[in-house]
Amino acid sequence: MIEYVTPGNIDDRVLARAVRLLGGGGLAALPTDTSWALVCSLESKAGIKKLKSLSGERDERHFTLLCNDISQFGELCSIDNTRFRLIRRLSPGPYTFILKTLLGTEKILDIRRREVGIRIPDHPVPLALIKSLASPLYSITAKQTMIGAGDMGGKNGKHPAGTLPVGGDLEIPEEDLFEADWELEAIEGLDLIISGDEEQTRTFSTILDITGDEVQVLRQGAGQWPA
Repeated sequence: MIEYVTPGNIDDRVLARAVRLLGGGGLAALPTDTSWALVCSLESKAGIKKLKSLSGERDERHFTLLCNDISQFGELCSIDNTRFRLIRRLSPGPYTFILKTLLGTEKILDIRRREVGIRIPDHPVPLALIKSLASPLYSITAKQTMIGAGDMGGKNGKHPAGTLPVGGDLEIPEEDLFEADWELEAIEGLDLIISGDEEQTRTFSTILDITGDEVQVLRQGAGQWPA
């Protein structure tokens, strides 16, 4: 289940396999510039459903769209020149930006909120996969509480399905994150792990809500703010 790659020279065959898997509704684990992420294809309704079921989260702010270019933001979110300049200055990097969605984005993602988190991670593995897929990835942070959750929608997790209200806590204890790639194999329903064969940091992105006139910090993580 683990595919080892050289981050600076990723085997095209691994990327092609991942594209086929995600296109068929599969889930993959990827390293990022913060912690491990579980991802599915934005264009796969089956993949989105599986990711949400596995995570057990009902607070939609826990889910993030991973992009490899700011141009992909404009296809899903409302972004003006001021926000564009801020995102360009901080990306790629450990920042998640909350933006207002365009009409139709909520239906694509099966969400109720009119905002979504988007970021460009500073790591070659997700960037290469997004390029090969020609579409953003829908993602959530991989957590220890997903082990044993299976198809039960996270009932064995820290935040069982349906119990964390929208607007709930975005903090995740550091000990709830993964370091080694082999640890992720215990997550039932995960189809592929792409690894650079190195221990992953256990940190978070900084979440910046830029839907209003002023930037609001929803979570202080690895990215410094003010920057």
